[in-house]
Amino acid sequence: MNKTEPELTTWAIEVEALSKSFGNNRALSDIDLKVGRGEHVTVFGPNGAGKTTLVRILSTLSKPSTGMVRMDGEDIRSDPAKIRRRIGMVSHETFLYDDLTVYENLKFYGKMYGIPSLEEHIHEVVSQVKLESRLYDRVGILSHGMQQRVSIARAMIHSPSVMFLDEPEVGLDPRAVIMLRDVLESINTPERTVVMTTHNLKQGLEMGDRVVILNRGKIVYQASKGDIDMANFPEVYEHYTGTAE
Repeated sequence: MNKTEPELTTWAIEVEALSKSFGNNRALSDIDLKVGRGEHVTVFGPNGAGKTTLVRILSTLSKPSTGMVRMDGEDIRSDPAKIRRRIGMVSHETFLYDDLTVYENLKFYGKMYGIPSLEEHIHEVVSQVKLESRLYDRVGILSHGMQQRVSIARAMIHSPSVMFLDEPEVGLDPRAVIMLRDVLESINTPERTVVMTTHNLKQGLEMGDRVVILNRGKIVYQASKGDIDMANFPEVYEHYTGTAE
């Protein structure tokens, strides 16, 4: 019998009973989460809550101990290479080559994905991150903030339908954080699903459609943006995590 395509659902991402252990350390415990197509979900949580572990599993960079993740109705374990073509990933690691220029990095990743009209596409994504003047500079001489913008361009080079942003503001100065926020808002379109982890409560609330708080490997709170009192949210966060941001 021929393998059929998964039935299209309203969910871009479905997580069921997801757990991950590292030896005796349980990083994630029975996570259930659904993310709608075009939805932006912000995941908050203290250090060690399991945020990065969750994103690494969703983006196929790590395997769960138990449970299932589906993307567009398809088990991500069935064809990880195919799933990765739908995903863009930005974290505090840039995944860039310091000895190559911005252009050479983007050309490398573009060729890896077999992007048509690659030259035009490179200039398009560089324009989006406002780095046209640094296109032929080596990545290694750029500031960390500029490298993060190049990393966003890298993640967008194949026009992914799903973006994972794992604490992209880590290590940036306040000015670079503001500039990064502007760039991130430009990729936050109704057609693209975004899951972002961050410690920045204000930015996360402003950009997200729905908020999830993760603590000790479990989802302890989630709510739609419209149901959240943004002024009191820091108190909500502290209540569910025992820490203040």
